[in-house]
Amino acid sequence: MQISPDTVVMLTYKLYTGAGELIEEARDPITYLHGGHHGIFPKIEDELSEMEPGDSCSVTLEPEDAFGDYDAELVRVEAQDRFPAEVKVGMQFEETGEGDEEVRVFTVTDVADGKVVVDGNHPLAGQRLRFDCTIIEVRAATADELEHGHVHGAHGHHH
Repeated sequence: MQISPDTVVMLTYKLYTGAGELIEEARDPITYLHGGHHGIFPKIEDELSEMEPGDSCSVTLEPEDAFGDYDAELVRVEAQDRFPAEVKVGMQFEETGEGDEEVRVFTVTDVADGKVVVDGNHPLAGQRLRFDCTIIEVRAATADELEHGHVHGAHGHHH
């Protein structure tokens, strides 16, 4: 079966920096619902259209195709007393935007002198990436998957 809108795609992948350094490799295959359901970056989805199990591809993603440009305005210095006493580098906190629609994750990047530096950029923001993948399986999506806009596991899905 070819990849087309409203199919479920199972694939393995490796993600590299623009310089070719391996960032992440799927231990287990991942699945997503193909056809604009926001399960994978659109540029990758476009490249995968009409592929079949066994096919492979390599897609270069500019920052705007992946995690966006790095935004210096998303780096903040806050008073340490606004955080839990055990705050440390690497901890993450969520902040809800206006209208409670957008949630942004901030990562603590420094703690010193009563101040905490947090960064709301994705760790890969501003980077060119390469996504290499191999298609494992393609199947028609179920009615429930289409209704919910995402893939359900082997034992169904409960909301």
